[in-house]
Amino acid sequence: MMFQSLLTNFALILLILTVVTGVIWTLDLFVLSKKRREAAEKALAEYDQREAKLAADGVRMDTNKREEIASSLLRQPVWIEYSGSFFPVILLVFVLRSFLFEPFKIPSGSMLPTLFVGDLILVNKFTYGIRLPVINKKVIEIGQPQRGDVMVFKYPMDPQVDYIKRVVGVPGDKVEYKNKRLTINGKLASYEPLQDFLGDNNLEYSRQFRENLLGVQHHILNNDDSPVWVEKPMKFPGRENCVYDNEGFTCTVPQGQYFMMGDNRDRSADSRYWGFVPDENIVGKAFFIWMNLGNIRRIGSFQ
Repeated sequence: MMFQSLLTNFALILLILTVVTGVIWTLDLFVLSKKRREAAEKALAEYDQREAKLAADGVRMDTNKREEIASSLLRQPVWIEYSGSFFPVILLVFVLRSFLFEPFKIPSGSMLPTLFVGDLILVNKFTYGIRLPVINKKVIEIGQPQRGDVMVFKYPMDPQVDYIKRVVGVPGDKVEYKNKRLTINGKLASYEPLQDFLGDNNLEYSRQFRENLLGVQHHILNNDDSPVWVEKPMKFPGRENCVYDNEGFTCTVPQGQYFMMGDNRDRSADSRYWGFVPDENIVGKAFFIWMNLGNIRRIGSFQ
């Protein structure tokens, strides 16, 4: 089980590769290469002595032999050569992925119509602060998630799984979702009807709206055949902060946690069902679609 978890933790694998290749590269730079030079100098000195003695006896030596000896003794072993070649590349990928940007692929339609299945996105890792890789501990405070941000985070019920949803409630917010309409701290979000949205995978029409979430505008989907209430919410930490009824729910977001919802409101498993997202589970802010192999017109930024 532990080995399987290791294989699925790419950040940990990358860290191990960076450390191992880095140690080998450093060891070679300051220790092993010096020993190879000393061994080469000693062997060449002995060779020169033998050559001088043979020359005095009138024996001619192969002039290429000295270069062969030097090349052979100074040559890096294969394992050191490969480690030294890969280390800068692995280090660069590790730094970029851990502290700057990380790529993700959208696996489901829970964020339609904002993000489509197959969208390859970039996530900004430093917008919400600098975190140590693997353990995800914040060490430098830069910013906090804001309402309307599209955020990648570790699923609270299984931190090995990455989720992506929109931030609807920040710490201290009172989030109400009644009859499929959001109210934040007593302020009702506004909704502008748009043309119905046709899904690519299931050929299902959904009602589309432009939601104004206290100044942040984005598109959402609703389905008339889905109930307004939340069906079978889990017993999650902080459940006592939520009240569920036949019209929806009301939740007060605890300090240090966030309330997340998918834009495809009736086709998204989110904070309504499994609860709040702790700050330590945050991965970063999604901001750019860099590729969709099925539709290159998807490339670009989004809200």
